[in-house]
Amino acid sequence: MYSLNNDLINAKKIFETGKYTCVICKDDVIMTSICKGVKPLVEWLESGTNFKDFSAIDKIIGKAAAHLYILMRVDSVHASVMSKGAFELLSENNIKASYDTLIDVIINRKGDDICPMEKAVAGINDSIVAFSKIKETISILQKIH
Repeated sequence: MYSLNNDLINAKKIFETGKYTCVICKDDVIMTSICKGVKPLVEWLESGTNFKDFSAIDKIIGKAAAHLYILMRVDSVHASVMSKGAFELLSENNIKASYDTLIDVIINRKGDDICPMEKAVAGINDSIVAFSKIKETISILQKIH
């Protein structure tokens, strides 16, 4: 664990209002989302916005979200819940990572299996490949539901 920087402290204050699933911050630029899962990260990545050196607070960070944060080139992330695989992946990519609770694997919303996004990126170490697989999985899930 590491000490929180000012951006992470600011993001955490906003996150702790309980209104958001994800907050990303750098200086006076603050972006928030109420969307679940990796959807806000995918949308932010596709927006073309430069997130280099931003700090993020997220409810849940598994390996899928970790890959997206790597592509966003954030400086640091904190999660209420983080998987061990996500923590290792972020650390290997020089992103400061912290968490309230560390778990083995992210479980799906029903609570009966591994999260489909985690399954999608299992065994993938290249974040660009992971991003493609995440978008493919989202597309498949949207057709099912």
